[in-house]
Amino acid sequence: MKALIRLQIEKFEEPGLEYFVATSDELQGLVAQGDTLKEVVAIAEDVARILLELEAEQSSLGLKREAMPQNFEYPLIIEM
Repeated sequence: MKALIRLQIEKFEEPGLEYFVATSDELQGLVAQGDTLKEVVAIAEDVARILLELEAEQSSLGLKREAMPQNFEYPLIIEM
């Protein structure tokens, strides 16, 4: 099964500390934190996979995930 989960990623900066937090309006419970953008996306992917597996187990409740679209936007972010 493929699923498209849109992430909202917020960058936080504190004195001597920078980190990112990812959440999703489409997958309840998805929250991930990482020191880099790459790390937070990887963690969010792992969390999403677990949540989708749990959702599939509860599919008897009639919960259905929207099919993967044929076309979608994918932002390419390059750190330099």
